[in-house]
Amino acid sequence: MTDTKHGVILTLRIVPRSSKNEVCGELGDALKIKLQAPPVEGKANKALIEFLSDRLDIPRNSISILSGDTGRNKRILISGIKAETVARILKTD
Repeated sequence: MTDTKHGVILTLRIVPRSSKNEVCGELGDALKIKLQAPPVEGKANKALIEFLSDRLDIPRNSISILSGDTGRNKRILISGIKAETVARILKTD
């Protein structure tokens, strides 16, 4: 997780077709997120953006995928929020 002048950059490892949407903790330098959506026709990407938007209470258009559009490893940019806030909200118990 890195603060930049444009927002926060997150490295994620996505696990599609899970039983529920949840943050599962860290996996190496990435944050592991499970999603119910299948990885077809952009459904998992859309579900990821909706999940993060709801969880962080920010508009969906504040979240963009920088890389990994078709893979499980993704880098995303979240505008209008600090890394410290994202870490606190997405922290798993």
